[in-house]
Amino acid sequence: MLQLNYIRDHRQEVVDRLAVKNFEGGVIIQSIVELDDKRRETQKQLDDIQAQSNLLAKEIGFLLKSGKSDEANVLKEKTGRLKDKSKDLEVSFEAIKKELDDLLVRVPNLPHFSVPVGKTPEENLIVFQEGKVITAAATDLPHWELTTKYDLIDFAAGNKITGAGFPLYKGKGARLQRALVNFFLDEAVKAGYQEVQPPYLVNAASAYATGQLPDKDAQMYHVGLDDLYLIPTAEVPVTNIYRDTLLKIQDLPIMNVAYSGCFRREAGSYGKDVRGLNRLHQFDKVEIVQVAHPETSYNILESMREYVSGLLRKLELPFRVVKLCGGDMSFTSALTYDMEVWSPAQARWLEVSSISNFETFQSNRLKLRFKYETGKIQPAHTLNGSALALPRIVAALLENGQTPEGIRIPPALSAYTGFEMIR
Repeated sequence: MLQLNYIRDHRQEVVDRLAVKNFEGGVIIQSIVELDDKRRETQKQLDDIQAQSNLLAKEIGFLLKSGKSDEANVLKEKTGRLKDKSKDLEVSFEAIKKELDDLLVRVPNLPHFSVPVGKTPEENLIVFQEGKVITAAATDLPHWELTTKYDLIDFAAGNKITGAGFPLYKGKGARLQRALVNFFLDEAVKAGYQEVQPPYLVNAASAYATGQLPDKDAQMYHVGLDDLYLIPTAEVPVTNIYRDTLLKIQDLPIMNVAYSGCFRREAGSYGKDVRGLNRLHQFDKVEIVQVAHPETSYNILESMREYVSGLLRKLELPFRVVKLCGGDMSFTSALTYDMEVWSPAQARWLEVSSISNFETFQSNRLKLRFKYETGKIQPAHTLNGSALALPRIVAALLENGQTPEGIRIPPALSAYTGFEMIR
């Protein structure tokens, strides 16, 4: 959530930067400022009434001590009228504040000044590419056929048990999943991240704090009886560890890594690249999360990008790094890099990670702050990234690793799978 004072002090800049995200902010920003003016005026009236009431209370006390009860009663009646007016103003103040808060949560985060202008993924900026992009041979199979050929995933069984988008992994397919999770976690711990194991369900306050609510309500699975949400990513519970927290500057940066199942309704995506592992409702992912000092957060973002690049190198996958344009960014992000791997059979790039800096957008909702030794307090920056999401990594490993003898497993991963080939 944007800070109200920043919106007031930089009104035109906010509107202009929101336009990079293709968000028409002129009307809503104007409404926010006007409501804040009303809120301030109402608060001033309440403060004035409180000041008057305090003065009257002193006068009443003095009159009573002086035996002037009749005059004191007149002032008591005036005090009563002030109390009634104060109650009306308090009701008005709360209504204004709620309307103001409802508008503020509808405003996206401002994009960083380096974010490219654009509306579609085709306008994203390719900033790096590495590895040999191979063309599939006539005999090469897409991953959904390879999983059937080698009996790795049973999509039909998952559909029967739950529904489409809930695959059943088995045999070497299940072992490959477990190996990837352990590989990613071990690599993160070696890089200095502390491993945590978060809950898979969060309350509405947690989903609100990281920006899933109200913006992504339709994308989340809701357990209505308990008013809880299945997490779309471990980012949500891990970042919420620090909700309502005042850190010391010496605590920064904080680095956490977590494995979790992820659950996404993917509303509106039916018919869009849904074959095989391309788009699932349940999948596994290892997530890295950092809480950082504002002056170092963009250096940290670059280090997170390089860290994920290192994972893809160890998996020997062709990959590229894409800086998202304004129109392709999330509601909460200030700057996002997508990491994409090459799918030979589909002849396209598959996103396997998004690495984002949210600056203070989440911190303002989280009430996550840090304190300087001088006593100064300010919001921290939050960052996260997939390191990595498994489904499309598996798809890329199968398609890029297929040979006439079977599917080759990269040495860095075979130490975890216990096998070098899938036959």
